[in-house]
Amino acid sequence: MNTTHPDLVVVDADVRTPRPGMTSLAVTRGRITALDRDSLAGLAGPGTRIVDAGGAAVLPGFTDAHVHPMAAGVQLLTCDLSRLPHDLDRYRATIRAYADDHPELEWISGNGWYGDTFPGGLPSRTILDELVPDRPAVFVSHDCHGVWANSRALELAKIDDHTPDPVNGRINRDADGVATGVLVERAGDLITDLLPPISDEFAERALLAAQDHLHAMGVTGWQDACVGSLWGMPDPLPVYRRLAADGRLTARVVGALWWSAEKGLGQLDSLEERRATGTAGRFRPVSVKVMQDGVCENCTGAMLQPYYGDVHHGAGTGASFIDPGELREICRELDSRSFQIHMHAVGDRAVRECLDALEAARRANPGHDNRHQIAHLDVVHPDDVPRFAELGVIANIQALWARRDKEIVERKLPLLGPEREARHFPFQELKAAGARLAMGSDWPVTDPNPFWAIYTAATRLGPRQDPHAVGDTVFTDPLEARHALDLDVALDAYTAGSAYANHAEDEVGTITVGRRADLVVLDRPLTDLEAVSSARPVLTLVDGRTVHGDL
Repeated sequence: MNTTHPDLVVVDADVRTPRPGMTSLAVTRGRITALDRDSLAGLAGPGTRIVDAGGAAVLPGFTDAHVHPMAAGVQLLTCDLSRLPHDLDRYRATIRAYADDHPELEWISGNGWYGDTFPGGLPSRTILDELVPDRPAVFVSHDCHGVWANSRALELAKIDDHTPDPVNGRINRDADGVATGVLVERAGDLITDLLPPISDEFAERALLAAQDHLHAMGVTGWQDACVGSLWGMPDPLPVYRRLAADGRLTARVVGALWWSAEKGLGQLDSLEERRATGTAGRFRPVSVKVMQDGVCENCTGAMLQPYYGDVHHGAGTGASFIDPGELREICRELDSRSFQIHMHAVGDRAVRECLDALEAARRANPGHDNRHQIAHLDVVHPDDVPRFAELGVIANIQALWARRDKEIVERKLPLLGPEREARHFPFQELKAAGARLAMGSDWPVTDPNPFWAIYTAATRLGPRQDPHAVGDTVFTDPLEARHALDLDVALDAYTAGSAYANHAEDEVGTITVGRRADLVVLDRPLTDLEAVSSARPVLTLVDGRTVHGDL
């Protein structure tokens, strides 16, 4: 007779399972062992922990399919502008106070600025010169596609008004040709490469701080979308290995190893070695991140037709960072070596180039199940929408962007024009055409709260709790409402869909008997969309063990 009692029983809950009406679940040795419409408290033994959810929802733990925890953790521990309202006076006071409080720092650095905080939509070096006159200062934008530097930093990087733009980058200049202190895409490397290296100890603290924050959001796993050295960040790979080896990595993580466009196919063997030596515990670096374009706001997103009212002189149709022919060869090789390919594509031309490359890989290597994905998908041409399902390509969406923020309304939509605005973040169109959806935050680009993203996916509005939902119509005028997803579809994208993208759907992503007990207990039932946007995790479990909360 089996007398094993569960380690945990959750009762009086709205358990979101494939079988509706479940109110109770049991967990034994890290796995879900029972579900019922009635209380399972009778299964409890002397050592069983019983959690009364008080009618609140219990969900599968979220898997963030596209996130940058190292950069986010460094941001949390340094001069973080991302948690401020879009107020230039607050930016000034925060930067000045940070510089005053850290006289020992050789460089003053931070992250998280939003362009719409500044007159004209972008900062200038003169502001930083006033705030930090005696040391180099550099701040990376919230979307990680721009760097704001003071004059001292430009001088140390040997950047002046006549410095040529680097490959895949741009040094912004004013109407008189004077460098403004804003550097776009790879031009930012000219300065961030000079930053003092981050110590191993600080890197561990940063990654653990990001993990704690994600667990507090109900996130139990993720895909790190840039495992490599970029924007002055240390390579997260050795940090993940150390944390996974000694059990401090409590999340399930797939790492997307950074593809350097400059190194080309010569880096393939190195990537295979990094995959082999980097795998440890809950960390698997089995994906490769390939970045094909930039972002629409600075006209580096690759478009099929030119931008309207181009404020960045000569941007035209944007930038394809890798030649399409080379991109096809890259994808064929990575796919043949059993790497998943995680591609960044914002503009409709970049999306098409990525689909073409993945189609070439599929033809060259039939039968592979590497679950390639394209992230962001700001604009997708209608002809390319059905290709996601046809090619088995996952649409990796960042739903919190799909709203009428001031920055989008004033800086982005005028560049796109009305025809492309109508195709802006076409989530429902992709879903209706049979595409698999996964959802991620792109934190620290935007907030990692899954509930805010799910709310925006279902309403195309900003959640009122988000301090970056700024604008006259962000709460009232949906951004192309026809592209909104059903609530259950959005929830599924952030759980089962993202688990599938991580090759983990047999272990996590749904509340099913036999699955691992990666779960989140909320503070309320999900009765309507407003409840979704306000929901807060009170308990997050990985393998049935608490990683956030104290119920």
